[in-house]
Amino acid sequence: MLLSWLGLDQILFGWSNTCRSFIWQQREEHLVAIDFTLTPELEEIRLRIRTFVDEVIKPEEAKLEGKNGEEPLEGKARTEILIGLRKQAHKEGIWLPHMPEEWGGMGLGHVELAMVQAEAAKSYYGPWIFNCQAPDEGNMHTLLHWATPEQAEKYLKPLCQGIAWSCFAMTEPEVAGSDPTLIQTKAYEDGDEWVINGHKWFISNANRANFAILVCRTEENPDIPQAANSAFIIDLPSDGWNEIRQIETMHGGTGHSEIVIEDLRVHKDQMLGGRGQGHLLGQYRLGPARLAHCMRWIAQAEMALDMMVDRSLNRFSHGSLLAEKQGIQWMIADSAMELYQSKLMVLHAAHKIDRKEDFKAEVSMSKHFVANMLGRVIDRSIQVHGALGYSTDTPLAHMYQHARWARFADGADEVHQMRIAQRTIAAYTDEGSTRRATGNLPI
Repeated sequence: MLLSWLGLDQILFGWSNTCRSFIWQQREEHLVAIDFTLTPELEEIRLRIRTFVDEVIKPEEAKLEGKNGEEPLEGKARTEILIGLRKQAHKEGIWLPHMPEEWGGMGLGHVELAMVQAEAAKSYYGPWIFNCQAPDEGNMHTLLHWATPEQAEKYLKPLCQGIAWSCFAMTEPEVAGSDPTLIQTKAYEDGDEWVINGHKWFISNANRANFAILVCRTEENPDIPQAANSAFIIDLPSDGWNEIRQIETMHGGTGHSEIVIEDLRVHKDQMLGGRGQGHLLGQYRLGPARLAHCMRWIAQAEMALDMMVDRSLNRFSHGSLLAEKQGIQWMIADSAMELYQSKLMVLHAAHKIDRKEDFKAEVSMSKHFVANMLGRVIDRSIQVHGALGYSTDTPLAHMYQHARWARFADGADEVHQMRIAQRTIAAYTDEGSTRRATGNLPI
């Protein structure tokens, strides 16, 4: 018999809303083989989102961006279209996919969210239309877990309703953003208030946010460096919160602000989580947020690969179609394999988050690999398109500019590589095998 041949003590067959999983339990360890096949209900949701993006959002996107030879829309006309799309998504039940139903969401887990983000991000506006865009998405998860009931009512509820904006203020220009233990923005107690002074930059969404989650140093001599910081919710605008500029990047202005904080006073009730919990809160937020970025990057890479293949099938040069040339085939093949790897890595990391398992290694590997994959696939697509790809007649040039950001956002490549190496060495030191550091899969 199969079971006796495998020598298994038990086999547990479990169902989730997302996928079917076989869990094989052995005497010494747990091995999980995962089937990411969507249930019919979830496949229907995925197709509804794809259809909405293709048939509703993209035609309006063309108007917004002036893609048909017309001037891009600005001001009231632009706002009306965007708000109208949000209202339509909400009406059709494809709104707030990552939040529980009691908060007006679809109640999807991280594996389920992956399939939503991978469809939504095929339009620049898709994640925002469905209310699962950064940084609000990560802030919603953070508030859901850390906020008091009063804080949740005041800040989380309007985010979920789509009537508020937020930002997450941690990165500073004077110190390495990938090492939050170096944060220099400081807060000291003054009666029932905290007084905060410091300098932040690349704070996404700060120019229009209704509130900020601000991480600053509150403890001078903590037992460990990670216990020095605390988080506060800051109502915006506030006296002492000064937006200096929106930072221009290689692909223009994108709402990343530089903030100088001078004697900003905030009541002690505005602390989010406990004293010294700022680092822990930040890591809790950034793990799933990194993976959400990966989900959106996969969508972009898939678009670039589709465009690459389409171009190769329609461009004739030197006696044959580009698709018939070995060099082009290699570019397509490499891109397809890397995209496949990316999807599996992200799905597995999301699966571990959903199961409340340790996911740090898997998220670090996903973030590093997917960020680099994105740049490579877009670059190949530009190459296959030639001068057309370098022009702004296709979205590839803009996609390429934006993709460069992926390699240092939410942790630079080198930091993730360092952490991956440390966890790999620790696994071998503890167990005499690196298996734990490579997903702990049954293979």
